[in-house]
Amino acid sequence: MSGNSERRYIRLDVISGTNLQVPSQRVPAGIYVSINVDSQRLWKSTIGVLSSENSVAWGDAVTMRSPWSHLGAVRGVILHRSSHALPAFSVEIRASYEAGRMLGSGEVIGKLQMSWDKVLNHGDEPFDLSFPSVRGVHPSLTLKATVVQACDDQDGALADSLADCEMTRQTDAGHAQFAKYMRSKMVSRPRLNAAVKHFQLVLDQCPASHPDHAAALTNLAWARLQGYIRNHLQDIDTTISLFRDALALRPQHHPDRPLSLYNLTEALTWRHNKKITVADIREAAHLYHELLPLCPEGTYLRSIAAGETGVDYVIDECNNLPTDASDEGICLRRVVLDLCPVGHQRRPRALDELSRALLSQFTQSGTIDDLDECIQFLHEAVSLCPEGHTDRDLYLNNLAVSLGIYRFNHQGNPNDLDEAISLHEEVLLLCPVGHESRDVSLDNLGGALVTRFDKRGARDDITRAISLRREALTLRPPGHPRRDTTLSNLALALKTRYDKLDVSEDLNEAIDLYRESLRLKGLDHPERHVTLSNLSSALCSRFTHTRKNEDVEEAIDLCQQSLEVLPSLHPDRCSSYMWLQQAYLSRYRVQLNPADLSLAVENFRLSSRHPTQGFPERIIQAFNWTVAAEQHGHAFALEAYSTFFELLDAHLATRSSATSRREAAAAFHYARTLPVDAASCAIRCGDLRHAVELVEQGRGQQWSLASRLKTPVEDLESANPTLAHNYLELSKRVSNAAQSSATITDRAAADRAATEYRRLTKRWEAAVAEIRSLDDFSRFLLPPAYEDLQAAARHGPVIIFIASKHSCSAIIVPTSGEPHHVPLPSIALADLAILKDRFTRAIRQASRMNPKETRTDLIVLLRIVWEEIMLPIVNVLENVLKLKRHSRIWLCPTAAFTSIPLHAANPFLTKADRSKEPCLEDLYVCSYTPTLSALVRSRQMMKKRVTPSFVTIGQGQPGAGKGKALLAVDSELELVHTLVPATASHNTISGDAATRAGALKALEENTWVHLACHGKQDPAQPYHSHFVMRDEHVTLLDIMERDIPRAEFAFLSACHTAVGDKETPDEVIHLAAGLQFSGFKSVVGTLWEVDDSVAKHVVEAFYKYMFHPKEAGVMDCTKAAWALNCATHSVKTKVPLEQRMVFVHIGV
Repeated sequence: MSGNSERRYIRLDVISGTNLQVPSQRVPAGIYVSINVDSQRLWKSTIGVLSSENSVAWGDAVTMRSPWSHLGAVRGVILHRSSHALPAFSVEIRASYEAGRMLGSGEVIGKLQMSWDKVLNHGDEPFDLSFPSVRGVHPSLTLKATVVQACDDQDGALADSLADCEMTRQTDAGHAQFAKYMRSKMVSRPRLNAAVKHFQLVLDQCPASHPDHAAALTNLAWARLQGYIRNHLQDIDTTISLFRDALALRPQHHPDRPLSLYNLTEALTWRHNKKITVADIREAAHLYHELLPLCPEGTYLRSIAAGETGVDYVIDECNNLPTDASDEGICLRRVVLDLCPVGHQRRPRALDELSRALLSQFTQSGTIDDLDECIQFLHEAVSLCPEGHTDRDLYLNNLAVSLGIYRFNHQGNPNDLDEAISLHEEVLLLCPVGHESRDVSLDNLGGALVTRFDKRGARDDITRAISLRREALTLRPPGHPRRDTTLSNLALALKTRYDKLDVSEDLNEAIDLYRESLRLKGLDHPERHVTLSNLSSALCSRFTHTRKNEDVEEAIDLCQQSLEVLPSLHPDRCSSYMWLQQAYLSRYRVQLNPADLSLAVENFRLSSRHPTQGFPERIIQAFNWTVAAEQHGHAFALEAYSTFFELLDAHLATRSSATSRREAAAAFHYARTLPVDAASCAIRCGDLRHAVELVEQGRGQQWSLASRLKTPVEDLESANPTLAHNYLELSKRVSNAAQSSATITDRAAADRAATEYRRLTKRWEAAVAEIRSLDDFSRFLLPPAYEDLQAAARHGPVIIFIASKHSCSAIIVPTSGEPHHVPLPSIALADLAILKDRFTRAIRQASRMNPKETRTDLIVLLRIVWEEIMLPIVNVLENVLKLKRHSRIWLCPTAAFTSIPLHAANPFLTKADRSKEPCLEDLYVCSYTPTLSALVRSRQMMKKRVTPSFVTIGQGQPGAGKGKALLAVDSELELVHTLVPATASHNTISGDAATRAGALKALEENTWVHLACHGKQDPAQPYHSHFVMRDEHVTLLDIMERDIPRAEFAFLSACHTAVGDKETPDEVIHLAAGLQFSGFKSVVGTLWEVDDSVAKHVVEAFYKYMFHPKEAGVMDCTKAAWALNCATHSVKTKVPLEQRMVFVHIGV
């Protein structure tokens, strides 16, 4: 009987605890339960993490020897013995301030002594124990006691034995005194002093190498901190040092690092609270940035750290700091934003503050990525503040200013300006009469309208802008702190109207307003330099009318003052240089002092090359430089032209899609004649090589920008395979980014795509720079030098036609040697415009005539082309270059020449022997090339030849509304099929199969293509020019996005496939050029509408010559120009003149 009793045990399960409030209110590392027998700790649970609801789930258990077994009797007997003979049983709940090794026993939350009977009275069911109240609530434990027959762990075990040593006693005494201090509502400084003394004694016994040193530091620091908060201690610096030392001893992954981070943030925020120390709140933000990810959701530490008195207080204090554009300041703003995840109520403000810092950095450095990121953050802030939100007007305004003032001025995208005005209009509606921010809204909307008027010239915009700014000025009467800003802004609006509409009274009022604004701005005002420059501009304008020397002298002095206060890389220096050159140039025009012209040129140079100003402003300055240089015959005109082309190329390179690049180029429509003007200038200077380089550099930029991603790199692969691979991979990624961005319609997404495109472009540019550092690759992808361009003339001379307002002429680039200049004195730019219109009318009239009728008007025009344009060139080819008849020549027309059918030039004269005088195509085999670089690139790609495959694509029955039926298409396809050598694989796509997808797939998979369908050139949006398929159009953009390096030849039996863009004629944006760009080396295209009933005669003759003799099976795309020449000669009796000359050859 006694043996059975002695082997019985009690298993006690510690399940959970609730309402676990720490008396001292200190944040614990965790909570544990201690089981004591006769006041000695028998067992302690694991340290459980306290939840945000002040509860812990342990799930621990201890198995204890039955208390009766200690008495050597069975339970029946014990019940008759006195209860005091049993060992005492108690339960404690304690807070631990260390998650790992503990120093001391922690702080008591509750202690309960109870009888063994009470423990065992609940059978096998869980029961709750309620402890004495702590801070108004009763802590509670849920336990379960079970009698068991065996125990693997006799008498239980302590998880970590606590030695009864002096350090433990002193620490526990410190905790007890500190808890009393914190609970006391009366002055209890002695208890604080006692706690500090105990903790200091412990620290004195823990050298730096002791494992409990960090815990001892923390206990002492926490007690001192609470004394500081209650004004019982004044030395916070020592306290913070103690916390720092503790944190340093708890590195990454230490279990107590999160609590050490929190403790230090508390000390820093309290010092900031009392002493307004900016460094402390900055550091606290960074500490919270590390801390919060270490605090799991639902924990007590997380709820405190992420609450109003924790990180939210730090966020608010950081948001109230002044804008700091330094790297450190922006880093802090990013940290604060990370502390406000999506859904956090403070996220909009954090986004706005970060955007302000980025915008400030942009104004100092001009780095567009800063501005793009600023705008992205503001877009998000606005999206988080729907209508009715108290801060919506603020974020709308900031977004509008960033778009309309900063990014539009830097990049010139009209969408940014239109969006800004729309946003400003919404803000003004949110600021009715009487609203405290109405003056700001009026001023800002007025500014955006001034900008739009300056760009587009709508009078309503400037009239309303001036009205809005006058109203804003009434809301800022004398004494208002921002009156100076509105005075200056109103002056700018008046000056702008004066510049455009010549309203004379506006200029004097603007000068008066600028002077008043300047008087209100102190010498250290951050915007003083802007007013100085603007007043200088106004005085300079007045000088041009009054010739009063004091105005221009003051204008120069004001600009020099503005430059003195600006750092060397400040973006606004560009404006100061700009107004300074205007002042010098104005004075030169009156006084004709060469020194002034030299100074003006130097400031043109400085303004156009100022690295931190946006490209649009610098491009305008470079353009104005070219105008001034031409007007005054300055020797640096060619430098001005080169600068313009370099800047425009760099500007267009920032645009990720072909369409956006064209739009960006079209914004400088007034400069579209610069390529030929530059060449004309070089000709006048006697530098023909430079003329060739400039005309090539300035035209075809759309193609050169896109094609630089497709540049053959065979030589580089031999020299440095790794670098070549890296370059090709980055080129592919940049190209893919450009293609994907073209389909984005959402503005915010488009901004992000543009930023990513620029990021990739920077990496690509770095790779190019590395390539250029190699021997023999120093000019990799740079604008080609004359020696490079002359490769285009390897198989025959290239004739560049230059139509400038200064003169019309041609430059012949021979196979070797120097270029030859051919003046065309009989024709001027205006004559070419007239000639173009006459050709248009003559061709339209011919299309309505009987095929057998003589095309008199066309003959007259082609005779003019021969006599006034081509004959002088032919004379040089025959007499100077000694070019043999039937040799290949390439025509490279620019500007107005692109609209003239130069290849069809014909004297239409009969000799004395009744033979015909030879026309151009009797003398030579003519081809066209959009640019010399395009021809060079096609020749380079000819190095890789593959087995030819031929596809015919025809669509004679387009969908409804897409054009009339082309009845001869199917027969044309069958005809071509019979003429293609049997050695080539041949496929036909027509009817329902001739869809957009089917056509594009065929283009990519075949080396030779014949396309018969409707073709349409879109003069307004040339990238939308297209071939008509069954379902959707195959656009020029679709073709450009394909990379088909194996492609060789394409015959475009469709209308308008080789007609350029009237807005940017030097960009030669047409379907034939698009195919050449995508990889086809040789292309036959058309200049106007094709009559499919007669075109088949040209097609048949062409392929017969192309593949003669057919049995040989040779497919050589370099024969295309010769075959077309022979074909058009052979069908003279079958095909009318305008349908013969409609076909042109482009490429090799």
